[in-house]
Amino acid sequence: MLGALHLDESELSILLTDDRAIQDLNRIYRNMDCPTDVLSFSQQESELPEHPSALLGDIVISVPTARRQAAERELELTDELARLLAHGLLHLVGWDHDTPAKARRMYKETERLCNEIVSDRKGV
Repeated sequence: MLGALHLDESELSILLTDDRAIQDLNRIYRNMDCPTDVLSFSQQESELPEHPSALLGDIVISVPTARRQAAERELELTDELARLLAHGLLHLVGWDHDTPAKARRMYKETERLCNEIVSDRKGV
């Protein structure tokens, strides 16, 4: 996915966690006291005067929520985790879905990134 975004030299951290932990983070950082599927914490928006530009940030994914969403969508868990990772990554690089038009663009880009993984797995 990083390669597909031309960010080959960039870094990010990924935390796979449970609903309780992601709810705590959601409450602390977004004032929303409920679990969510994915959170992104950009280092590009850091208040620190100097930080490595290659460090994109952190993505936190709730595995139980991903498992439920995968079942609802009749997907494999790994496919749902990839979708959430792509969504979180797009947030790290500045994408948002606060309008219908932006949401459509972000959905399409999320799908493109997920298709990159499928192509890589198949050796295409």
